[in-house]
Amino acid sequence: MLFLVHVIHGQDKDFIDIWPTSVPGEQEPKRKAKIDKKAKDTTTIHLTDVTNPGFTVFKPKASKRNGIGILIAPGGGYHVLAIDKEGYEIAQWLTTLGYTAFVLQYRVPKKEEGALQDMQRAIRVVRNYAEDYEIKSDSIGVLGFSAGGSLCARLGSQYNQDTYPSFDTIDTIQSKPNFSILIYPAYLDKGKNRSLTPGLNPKNHTLPTFIFATADDYYANSALVWAQSLRDQEIPVELHLLPEGGHGYGLREGNKAAETWPQLLQNWLEHHIH
Repeated sequence: MLFLVHVIHGQDKDFIDIWPTSVPGEQEPKRKAKIDKKAKDTTTIHLTDVTNPGFTVFKPKASKRNGIGILIAPGGGYHVLAIDKEGYEIAQWLTTLGYTAFVLQYRVPKKEEGALQDMQRAIRVVRNYAEDYEIKSDSIGVLGFSAGGSLCARLGSQYNQDTYPSFDTIDTIQSKPNFSILIYPAYLDKGKNRSLTPGLNPKNHTLPTFIFATADDYYANSALVWAQSLRDQEIPVELHLLPEGGHGYGLREGNKAAETWPQLLQNWLEHHIH
């Protein structure tokens, strides 16, 4: 590959830089992300000060490989990244099902436009090297949690916009995902009277979409608004809304919602994506 490879905190996985030289719009130098030690949730690793965006690759066993790739965007309110709970743990689970997973470190904190550039560039890099990853270039989807769900919806709406200056031939590759998965998404209802967030264009978002949330989640309206917007455009969307579960549970045991969405998603992928 053309990118530098190095190992990230305590992981035996390779971290792939997605920007070959400078990072567009980034004022800080490239460096390894920091662990936020002030986070209230001590059961989760939160990364912050991401100035060198990239992704970590998780590959399934050859006997299970199905040729489908999934780019994962962890949540964290665009302030931090819940990199293990909504990244590595999800990726490891997906590999048991045969998917090749890519956990994205996008720019934080408070760099929403930079995050979109990172997501757009990352899917282009994955698609460019699809043969190396033994996946099909037309079978690459995105999966986002909370703010990561917002990011996935934004990518699906704005994939055809030039969000950064072209660096190389990779930037001529299509950045439109082939499917989209949003788990307890946030920030999609920031319009008037909690309507669709300005800038999101469901007419562009012609992707099969899976959405999961719970009614007692403060951000649940995002899932409802986005699902309704896609439905109005006759875009295939599957929405699940459980009564309880809250927000930010990943797939950890002890939460009914966390124990429910993985099987629902597995069924959806098998019926609509394979």
